[in-house]
Amino acid sequence: MKFDRLLSILLLLQQRDLVPATELAERLEVSVRTVYRDVEALSAAGVPVYAERGKYGGIRLLSGFRTDMTGLTTDEARALFVLVGESAHSALGLDRALGSALRKMMAALPAPHRPAAELSSRRILIDPERWLAGPRGEAGVEALHTAVLSDQRLRIGYRHSGSTAQNSYTVDPYGLVSKAGTWYLVADHEGRPRLFRTDRISDAAVTAEPVRRRDGMELTRVWKELRREVEDRSTGMRVVVRVRRHRLDMVRRITGANFRGPEAVDPDGGADAGAEEWLTAELTYPVPAAVCQLLQFGTDVEVLGPPEALRELSRAVADLSSLYRPCAV
Repeated sequence: MKFDRLLSILLLLQQRDLVPATELAERLEVSVRTVYRDVEALSAAGVPVYAERGKYGGIRLLSGFRTDMTGLTTDEARALFVLVGESAHSALGLDRALGSALRKMMAALPAPHRPAAELSSRRILIDPERWLAGPRGEAGVEALHTAVLSDQRLRIGYRHSGSTAQNSYTVDPYGLVSKAGTWYLVADHEGRPRLFRTDRISDAAVTAEPVRRRDGMELTRVWKELRREVEDRSTGMRVVVRVRRHRLDMVRRITGANFRGPEAVDPDGGADAGAEEWLTAELTYPVPAAVCQLLQFGTDVEVLGPPEALRELSRAVADLSSLYRPCAV
C-alpha cells in the first residue's frame, strides 16, 4: 500500500506545480503527518521533492523532473481503459481528444500490459445515462467547460425548478460535475457553495474579476459537501402505499430516491387484489403535493396515508375529472 501511495503522490505532483499537503492527505485518505513522512521517503529514494511551509505552501517537485509509467500494474492499466460512455466527453467537446489520448496511452504502456488494457476497452462500457432520460439541454456545457477553466468569475442566468423567471448570479466556479447523466456547475455564490443544473443556465459570461474560491477548497471537496447536504435533507412527508407485486420494480425505478422499499407482503392480497399479492411500501416526499407522482400508476398503487397525502390526491383527481368531464349533449 505504501508503494502505491508513493507512486500516487509522485504522479499527482507531476500534474501540478504545487499541491497542498491537506489535499494529498484527503485524496489518499491518510493523515497530513503520513503525507510528510511519504515525502521524506521519496526524497530519501532520490526523488527531488520538497515541502514549502506557510499558508500558501505545499509539496512540489524540482522543476523538470519526470518519471514514466512503468510502475503500472496490469489491473491499473486495465482500469485506465474501462471507458465511460462518450456522452460526458461529447458534452465537453472532448470526444475526439479522448480517443487520441487513449491511443497515445496505449502506445506508452509497457508491452505486457497492452493486451489486457485493449481487451478491457472492448469488453467493458459504463453508460451514466438513465433509461428514457430524454434529451437534455447540454449544448452549453462545452462553453461552461471553457469558462470554468479561465479562473475568472462567471455571471450566469439561471431558472430554478418550477419557475419561468430568470435569475442572475455572479459565481466563483470550482468546476463541472456529471451526476447520473445530469451536468452541474459547482460554484460559490456570496461565499456559500451552490449547485446549478447546466440545463437551466440560459447564458454564462466570463467577467474580468479573478475567481474568489475559499482557501483550501477544491472541486472534489465542495462536491462531497453539497452531495451530503442534499442526501441529508429532511425527508419530509412519509407516505405509506400498497403496490401490486408485478409493478414494484417499475414503481421503484420511477420514484427513485423517494422509494424506501416494501415493508411487508400482504399474504391474502387484500379484498380488491384477487389472486395478486400486494406489497406495503414507504416513500418520502418533500411536500404533500409531490405525492401526485403516484397517480401515473393508476390502481396498481394505493396510498394508505397520511391524511394530507390522501387530500392532495383527492384534490388532483377532482381537478382531472372536471377537466375531462364529457361535454353535455
